[in-house]
Amino acid sequence: MSENAGLGTLEPLARASVTDQVYEALHAQVLSLALPPGTKMSESEVAKQLGVSRQPVRDAFYRLSKLGFLVIQPQKATLVSKIHIQDVRRARFIRTAIEVEVMRIAAESFGPADFAALQPNLDAQKIAVAQEDRAAFHKLDDAFHQILCARSGVEFVWDAVRESKGHTDRVRFLSLASGSQRAYEDHLVIVEALRNGNSEEAVTAMRAHLGTIESIIKQLRETNHSWFLDEE
Repeated sequence: MSENAGLGTLEPLARASVTDQVYEALHAQVLSLALPPGTKMSESEVAKQLGVSRQPVRDAFYRLSKLGFLVIQPQKATLVSKIHIQDVRRARFIRTAIEVEVMRIAAESFGPADFAALQPNLDAQKIAVAQEDRAAFHKLDDAFHQILCARSGVEFVWDAVRESKGHTDRVRFLSLASGSQRAYEDHLVIVEALRNGNSEEAVTAMRAHLGTIESIIKQLRETNHSWFLDEE
C-alpha cells in the first residue's frame, strides 16, 4: 500500500503574484517614509520603474488605499496620505486593550520554554539597536509582540493588532531613529515582569510601552508638521 494513499490531490503552492510584490515594495517605502506623506504617485511611473504593467500597480494602489496609506482621487493625483492622529490614537487604544489582556495571560502561564523562545528575538533587537538598523528593529519589534501573543496561546489576536496598527507604523518607524534603544529597554522590562509572574507589573510595563506614542506624536509634529493631518 502506498505511503501517500491517504493524501488527496494537492495543488502546487502559488508564488507571490506580481501585485503582491508591487504592494510589498510600495508598502515598505511608505512605511519607511521613503515615500513621505503628500508624495504624488503615478501608476505609469511606478509601473515603468518596476518593469511591470499598470494593472498590478493599480491593484496595489487600491490595497494601500484601503489601509489608509494612499488617497486615490479619480482624474487627479494619487497621494501618499497624511498621518491621521485620531487614527493613530484609535489604533493604539485597540492594541493596548488587546495586549494588556495578553500580559495577564502570559504572567500566569509563561515558563522556561516561553522565555527561551523570546531570547533570540531580544538578542537580535540588541544587535539592530547597536547597528542603528531601523528597518530590522521594526520587524523584530513586531515579532516580539507576536511571539508574546503566540506563546500565550492567543496568536489569533495578532491579526486584529496587525489590521489596526498600520496607522501607527509610520509614526513608530520615524521615531526609531532615536527611540530604538528605549523600545528595546521597554521590552526587557516587560519580560522581567513576566519572569516575576507579576500580572499588574507586566500590564503597567505594556501600557507604558505602547503609551509612548503620545509623546512621539508631539515631537514628530513639531519637526514634520506637514506630514500630519491637523485634526485638533
